[in-house]
Amino acid sequence: MSEKKEKQKQKQLNIAIDENIADGVYSNLAIINHSTSEFIVDFVNIMPGSPKAKVKSRVILTPEHAKRFKIALNDNIQRYEKSNGIIETNEPPKIPLNFGLAGKA
Repeated sequence: MSEKKEKQKQKQLNIAIDENIADGVYSNLAIINHSTSEFIVDFVNIMPGSPKAKVKSRVILTPEHAKRFKIALNDNIQRYEKSNGIIETNEPPKIPLNFGLAGKA
């Protein structure tokens, strides 16, 4: 095997995914907060007419990884729109958020 192919093989990363994670979580709202050391993205599923919603998933990123994620997401959106047309965005409804611990008033 050539040295170049050997180096490429060493750089490959095998990623495993559990079945329950592979099913995914639906979200129609993301709430993003940050501190000096991390970005926190909470994915929420809001049901129409329901006054209550729960965070379904939370992802915590370093600032560097948040920026890399933004670049990768922008790249994927551009490729999607090139193949499928422009994604139309409407102004989201104003949702007053009461973001706290479940069961607390």
